[in-house]
Amino acid sequence: MSRRLFASPPPAAAVEIAPERVSAAILAPRGGGLVVTAHATDTLPPGVVTPAVNAPNITDPGLVTGALTRLFEQMGQRPRRVALAIPDSAAKVSLMRFDKVPPRADDFAQLVRWQMRKSAPFKMEDAQLSCIPGPVDHEHGGHEFVVVAARRDIVREYEAVVEAAGAHAGLVDLTTFNVINTVLAGSASPAGDWLLVHVTADYASIAIVRGGDLVFFRNRSNEGEGSLADLVHQSAMYYEDRLSGGGFARVVLAGAGLLDHHAPDGLHEAGDVRRTLEERLGTKVEAVDPRGAAGVTDRIMAGPDLLDTLAPLVGLIVRDRAA
Repeated sequence: MSRRLFASPPPAAAVEIAPERVSAAILAPRGGGLVVTAHATDTLPPGVVTPAVNAPNITDPGLVTGALTRLFEQMGQRPRRVALAIPDSAAKVSLMRFDKVPPRADDFAQLVRWQMRKSAPFKMEDAQLSCIPGPVDHEHGGHEFVVVAARRDIVREYEAVVEAAGAHAGLVDLTTFNVINTVLAGSASPAGDWLLVHVTADYASIAIVRGGDLVFFRNRSNEGEGSLADLVHQSAMYYEDRLSGGGFARVVLAGAGLLDHHAPDGLHEAGDVRRTLEERLGTKVEAVDPRGAAGVTDRIMAGPDLLDTLAPLVGLIVRDRAA
């Protein structure tokens, strides 16, 4: 979802740091598209990565660096530059609407920071901001933006462990944003409004996309009140009541293949999560499949857990190449 940050060639490698694991993939051009040529995953002990917007996230950097080093060794490549996905709950995402947008970039940046001061749990002086243009309201005027704010020192924690493993994080973005990028880059990219439910061992994120623009985003810890199905239902009601929603063209589920015994609400298999959401939404729920955006080599067995792992990694790279 983020804009391109550098003009150098896009990275061929992507890394995700999650609370329970680190993952990496190498993508190479082939036949006019992209192919995953190598991938690796290593688990992390509980409590090593604890994503939060206003507290240290990585309690043992050495363990994370060691896991990343092993990933690069398993893939047979030590990339010098990578794109990095970090947990959604390490940052605050806000959707802002402005009736008038200041023409000067500096004035607009100050306006965004002033608005974020009202809700962010940290000082804007300590924040790193990313502002992504959203849809324009041609009927009533105004422009919407997706604003991502994170403490600089928290982002630096993630960058530092990558650097210690011998690579540079040229791009840093949120995991769910890049699952969205993978779906949008697929051969069957949704034409109408669609819903993404991204579940992890630590949190769940709900996103609604309209015409390629993010129009709704909610992230909640799995320790929050209510079930995952309740969270999705509430989001769907908001979509109908406040966003003039006419129904979802697709509902995509990501992350369920990786949940295992960490599944929220006591659900232990991806099928349980999917069936519960289908009952609540009254529509088919499909699993995310990054192979619509990037192929995999014949020697890679693409099971549900691997497809969930690859989704944000592929999204990081196809987003930057498209930009």
